Amino acid sequence: MLAEERHRKICETVLSRGTVTTVELMELLDASESTVRRDLAELEQRRRLVRVHGGASRIGNGYVLRDQALDEKHFLHASEKQTIASFAASLIKPGDFVYLDAGSTTEALADCIEERDATYLTNSLPIARKLLARGCKTLLPGGTVKPLTEALVGEETIASLTKYHFTIGFWGTNGFSPKTGFTTPELSEAKVKEFSIAQTLKPYVLCDSSKLSKVSLVTFAKAGDATIICDHVPEGSGLAGLDSLIELEPAISA
Repeated sequence: MLAEERHRKICETVLSRGTVTTVELMELLDASESTVRRDLAELEQRRRLVRVHGGASRIGNGYVLRDQALDEKHFLHASEKQTIASFAASLIKPGDFVYLDAGSTTEALADCIEERDATYLTNSLPIARKLLARGCKTLLPGGTVKPLTEALVGEETIASLTKYHFTIGFWGTNGFSPKTGFTTPELSEAKVKEFSIAQTLKPYVLCDSSKLSKVSLVTFAKAGDATIICDHVPEGSGLAGLDSLIELEPAISA
């Protein structure tokens, strides 16, 4: 079967089913695993589908199935992240013990921090470097470095956090909906998020509007477990007026 015909069949299958596994495509196309993987990589580059672990998913189905590298995230919704980060930084007060989660929006927050009379703990290597450069007292937990996000994760990270009690903290998320709460694609990172939120007096999740009504694979907090800081809530989303929501740029009604 020619590549063009394989690509057409793959796109039709993904569109009709929503998701499809590599094994199913191998059987459908009578092709090897390496051929299917090459086809999926090419189709993802052409934005015809999204590759996920073990297969592919339809674009725009409301699900976030895999994480992105930090250098990719930095350029997505940058102005919204900057608005959120600037406001979040203003919440940090002298004497606070601050937790900063790994992520592109929390990294933008680190660039906005002016409060030096506070102690900061982060599980993000890039954020730790930025905090040190700004003259902030900075702590890192133990753990294993996740290459894609440069976050410290794992049982050792959680064990390191058990002795700490944060006055305020800020987390990133890949998706939020009132039903599923805050979600992220990877279990080990979700566990660190969940535990650190439980250790924090005033937890905030930094969530730009593109992530509202999106769902990823693992829930790390329920809707009421943290206050959302969002640039704005789109009309018709059903999220306006949600408890524990700070909307920085409310939509203006006509």
